[in-house]
Amino acid sequence: MENNVKYATETRPEGVSSLTADVLVEAMPWIKNVTGKTIVIKYGGAAMVDAQLRADVMADIVLLKIIGVKPVIVHGGGKAINAAMQAAQLPVEFVDGQRVTTPEAMEIVRTVLTGKVNQELVEAMNEHGNMAVGLSGADAGTLVATQMDPRWGRVGTVTSVNTQLIENLVDADFIPIVASIAMGEDGGCYNVNADIAAGSVAAAIGAHKVVFLSDVDGLYEDFQDKGTLISRMTIEDASAMVKDERISTGMIPKLNSCIHALKSGVGRAHMINGTTPHALLLELLTDKGIGTMVTGYDDLADATAQPLGNFAAKLVDRTN
Repeated sequence: MENNVKYATETRPEGVSSLTADVLVEAMPWIKNVTGKTIVIKYGGAAMVDAQLRADVMADIVLLKIIGVKPVIVHGGGKAINAAMQAAQLPVEFVDGQRVTTPEAMEIVRTVLTGKVNQELVEAMNEHGNMAVGLSGADAGTLVATQMDPRWGRVGTVTSVNTQLIENLVDADFIPIVASIAMGEDGGCYNVNADIAAGSVAAAIGAHKVVFLSDVDGLYEDFQDKGTLISRMTIEDASAMVKDERISTGMIPKLNSCIHALKSGVGRAHMINGTTPHALLLELLTDKGIGTMVTGYDDLADATAQPLGNFAAKLVDRTN
């Protein structure tokens, strides 16, 4: 008779159990801090384009959800938009770091963000169960915008956020994934910078934190000197950097969005590199973190553990 008994001593590498326990113990206070809290995650850059990185980020967000975090994802899709515009033989033009969005380009932006990028993220998330819901910011007037500057065409600045749809989905244990398209006050739609959209959403729903995933490690005092990465700064420091124009054009929307969110009561803002494996977990659940954290006016209070409720029913067991 075949013996199917497996003994732990045959497969347990020496020291692994202790190392795993150390990691869990280190994570415990950080898990307590975020459990039951809403965290807005702006998702962009290469981590969104590469299929494996995308799958890994979605899995990390599901893990955060399992430990009690309430994630809300806001995304752009610049690289996919560029490719679609080139395929349509439309010019890809930027002025002062902002995409020029003609009415023809707006149609492509809306199609790409809501019909391609958003659905790719939903599919990657739903590999783990039926939990992700894809939205356009224009759905239910979640994001409303007006024209930012005639030079940029259909590029909008957010004037209001209708939080009801997002809050209803979060309360029902779903994970909203919101494309950075806004309903125009003048009709039609506007293309909104995803950093600005994420900061606006975080401010409006009273998020605990907002996290900006991009292709850079964080904010540098001098981008040419990689030894000047800032690990922690205050809202006053951030405001001074913007005022003194000590940051690159591409970082201005991120830092302004951090400042807006923090002034609106969001506790902390994080800027991290989404191409770093498990960047979200390292930044949110370890002692050192890996990116730049901007703190608000008030210290964050620890959260108490919250029950998982019916979220577990949305998970799919893929171990068999």
